[in-house]
Amino acid sequence: MAVVYFQRALKLNRRYLSAWTLMGHEYVEMKNTGAAVEAYRQAVDIDPTDYRAWYGLGQTYELLNMPLYTLYYYKKAVALRPMDSRMWCAVGHCYEELKRLQDAVKCYTRARSCDERDGTALSRLAKLYSTLGDIDRAAECYSANLRRMDEDKIEDSECASALAFLAKFHAGRDELDQAETCCNRLLDFPGPEKHQAKTLLRDLHSRRRARSISSDDI
Repeated sequence: MAVVYFQRALKLNRRYLSAWTLMGHEYVEMKNTGAAVEAYRQAVDIDPTDYRAWYGLGQTYELLNMPLYTLYYYKKAVALRPMDSRMWCAVGHCYEELKRLQDAVKCYTRARSCDERDGTALSRLAKLYSTLGDIDRAAECYSANLRRMDEDKIEDSECASALAFLAKFHAGRDELDQAETCCNRLLDFPGPEKHQAKTLLRDLHSRRRARSISSDDI
């Protein structure tokens, strides 16, 4: 077990920073939160600029469901790594847990500015803006995330959620072509989004027929 090797290394050198930090990671994986906290605290005592240990403390307190402690330690980590999108996403998630949604938006926006690549910040921003009633910004984030997923050839539940939102968004604006494109793509997905797409497509076709009849009358 890796912990045993780290313990042996620490017997030789109690100030072996990486051993304390890595041992903390191992304890987190083992769900041994008390030992993880002790290991990370030893690490930050040796080097207060070790962002990995502060981040590890945040993860540990997140496991313990203690969001205020979690936030404190993640903020320590982000102060040391202000250009790391993962740190900002971690702080943003804490603010969500604390129902401080506007603060969460600021953190995820900062994560985007740090060349965030995995779409976590975009996904969370889209959902937050939707919750906050800012539908235009939600659509902007869903569209950007969908473009990213298309470029990376990703088709998962996040992709389905983005398409479902954008289908309704465009339909609500009477942008029938864009709405229909989203719906047709959703037909390739399993789950409730596929059935919602079929229902919306029937509505879109009805609207097209109504337009055609109205145009013929003119």
